Amino acid sequence: MQIHEHPNSVDAPVEENRLLRSLPADQYAEILPYLEPVELSSRQVLWQPDTTIHSLYFPRTCVLSLLTPLADEAPVEAATVGREGMAGTPVVLGVRVTHVQAIAQVPGRAARMDAERFSTQLRQKDGVLFPLLLRYAQALQEQTAQSVACNRRHAIEERCARWLLMTADRVGADQFPLTQEFLAFMLGVRRASVTVAAGMLQRAGLIEYNRGKVTVLDHARLEAASCECYRVVTRRYEKLLGPVSNGVP
Repeated sequence: MQIHEHPNSVDAPVEENRLLRSLPADQYAEILPYLEPVELSSRQVLWQPDTTIHSLYFPRTCVLSLLTPLADEAPVEAATVGREGMAGTPVVLGVRVTHVQAIAQVPGRAARMDAERFSTQLRQKDGVLFPLLLRYAQALQEQTAQSVACNRRHAIEERCARWLLMTADRVGADQFPLTQEFLAFMLGVRRASVTVAAGMLQRAGLIEYNRGKVTVLDHARLEAASCECYRVVTRRYEKLLGPVSNGVP
């Protein structure tokens, strides 16, 4: 499905990306011609560390991962981006090169915009876009900071529950494709540790894992099994970007 009209238009399809949906109709219409619908595959690289960011991505059904590279170890996930936001906040802040790598975590649809064109739009247009993106950049920074504390202090079972909840929120569905190998990569642990943690959640009836797909069966109980970080990050997004339902509207 391609989005061609603002959601405030009569009979228009609802824009799936929250940031784009928050724009007034005139500003949405102004950038719409430059939003290219794309399909992203799992693990597709959007940009490499220390290279120029050429495009920004507004997820609609996919989830993106921002990874911090390490010299002698696998990269570590710093934050995830779904339909609540965008990948490319350095461009908003006037920076075109970042040490962070961006990849697609869960495959799906996104809107892609040329970084040069986007920068031009920010300079030319007064309105809600720039302040909105600054608030989102702050929310993303706070998510990253919370992840640092979470990875250092919380048990793998709690972190696994948090990650699954955040991914379900960002996909906008209770079921999404995920291998244990990739989840271990995202959490920065051995696959055996993820197998044990996911098995505990499945036996408790909180999730179902089958043939590379995860289904969240009981959101409330999975949240109770998660560490505090899921609720902290969700509240920060609500405060900075407005009320949400179940993590993301």
